[in-house]
Amino acid sequence: MKIIVCIKQVPDTAGGVTFKADGTLDRAAMLAIMNPDDKAGLSAALRLKDEQGAEVTVVTMGPPKAEAVLREALAMGADKAVLITDPALGGADTWATSQTLMGAIKKLEYDLVITGRQAIDGDTAQVGPQLAEHLNIPVISYAEELSVEGNEIIVKRQYDDRYHMLKAKLPCLLTALSELEEARYMTPGGIFDAWKADITVWGRADIPDVVDENIGLAGSPTQIAKASDKVRKGAGEKINLPPIEAIDYVVGKMQEKHLV
Repeated sequence: MKIIVCIKQVPDTAGGVTFKADGTLDRAAMLAIMNPDDKAGLSAALRLKDEQGAEVTVVTMGPPKAEAVLREALAMGADKAVLITDPALGGADTWATSQTLMGAIKKLEYDLVITGRQAIDGDTAQVGPQLAEHLNIPVISYAEELSVEGNEIIVKRQYDDRYHMLKAKLPCLLTALSELEEARYMTPGGIFDAWKADITVWGRADIPDVVDENIGLAGSPTQIAKASDKVRKGAGEKINLPPIEAIDYVVGKMQEKHLV
């Protein structure tokens, strides 16, 4: 069984975000981590590797420094890694990203493709389903439990206040929730081996199945009108009153705003 896991190096948003003049994220200026949903998907793939002897290949698209997230995946237990990097691919929205990933994945063998539900830098949850459409394979989204029996995948899918139990024949794509699998840690031996391992690097010329009109910033139909960091709240109004008077004051303010 061959599994491809799409992972993404994302900004650690806990430290704040920085934008370029064109409205896109300035990734070089921010600390980076592996996207949490992707890590859960990778951990699930590694469990299948333990149970069924699957081969796990991780694929990422990004700047050269995204190699670090691939080596982290190798240190966790992945077998192979592919980095798709080229200035021509920069600034891609979900459409251009899924097109590029499709062109790369078509060059690989796979029975199952796993992506995270969404990335914490975009929160669109679009790349996985778009990729499945481009590859012409079934997609099961919001996976919180996973098992494989023969040539079929069985998934517990989160849905509002209930869940679906779905079954599909392989090949198939699923998008992973962070609840799908507890994230694995890198092992000391895995870290040592990962930094010696070869990583396959592909550029624009290595994905000829994708046309120029569908890649990079120029091939992205999404147009950013404005981007900014989260709005900071002001200090608010401060009062210094005895307790009973303070309660009357707060209730009065709530009544003014029709909250009570």
